[in-house]
Amino acid sequence: MKIAILDDYQDAVRHLSCFDLLQGHEVKIFNSSAVGVGQLAIRLAPFDALVLIRERTVLSKALLAKLPNLKLISQTGKVAGHIDIAAATERGIKIVEGIGDPTAPAELTWALIMAASRQIPHYANNLQHSLWQTASIDPTRNRLGRVLKNRTLGIWGYGKIGKMIAGFGKAFGMQVMVWGREPSRLKAQQDGYQTAMSKEAFFAECDVLSLHLRLNDATRGIVTPADLALMKPDALFVNTSRAELVASGALEAALPLGRPGFAAIDVFETEPVPAKHPLLQMENVLATPHLGYVEQDSYEIYFRAAFQNIVDFANGTPKNVLNP
Repeated sequence: MKIAILDDYQDAVRHLSCFDLLQGHEVKIFNSSAVGVGQLAIRLAPFDALVLIRERTVLSKALLAKLPNLKLISQTGKVAGHIDIAAATERGIKIVEGIGDPTAPAELTWALIMAASRQIPHYANNLQHSLWQTASIDPTRNRLGRVLKNRTLGIWGYGKIGKMIAGFGKAFGMQVMVWGREPSRLKAQQDGYQTAMSKEAFFAECDVLSLHLRLNDATRGIVTPADLALMKPDALFVNTSRAELVASGALEAALPLGRPGFAAIDVFETEPVPAKHPLLQMENVLATPHLGYVEQDSYEIYFRAAFQNIVDFANGTPKNVLNP
């Protein structure tokens, strides 16, 4: 089969041990993104199978219509709205899903919480310019960091990642508060965690608030400007899930007003994020380039499953088919 692996920004995939699974196939790896349906169609038209790295490329109905040779889409992890499943099914294109692991995104979330709380990046960057124990050259922002112990950690979404974050918070002596759908709140209570009385109370009471929700029609824009305005002036808002969970522009407007006081962000509406994005210009923001699952062990897990799905399909025994 002619296989294209898309958006391998760091040229990492060919160095994975699981890459050997594709021996005997013609494989092309693209390290940069193409912009627009036209460019993508030209790039992808020759291929029988595509390997997608999470949601880095959107396969719309218009694009799929321009890919006459495409028979298979192999997704690393689970499909999350970036593929037009109905259009693929109509054209006889099989979509196979892989597996994931919550460890890497949960650990990154905790790293961001700790780094932002102690202002580690700010201190480290200023130290390189010979500024000792200086978080900011702006006197109003040159504040002390703070520990997590005895503070309230809010978790919206008590799935696999949310549960791990709750465990981390408990280990660090935090008061864990969960919000989400009723089944999630009941599960959190069974696990010994506090649940918020209301969404308003959740935003008002948390010192650190972290989102761990799936993006769908019900959750898109679920965090509103009014929600953010309820947060404490020294609260930290964390989003390693999906940028679109927050109403467009709401966080960019809220941070200069001081509620919340800080943000740690790993996801953006447009990725790769433009260099002049407002969040990248704010001193009270710690931003990373969508690193949640970008980690050696996770890549081996994700891509081994995705490549095995291709091998099974090529052998006439397709497995894990989303649209059989």
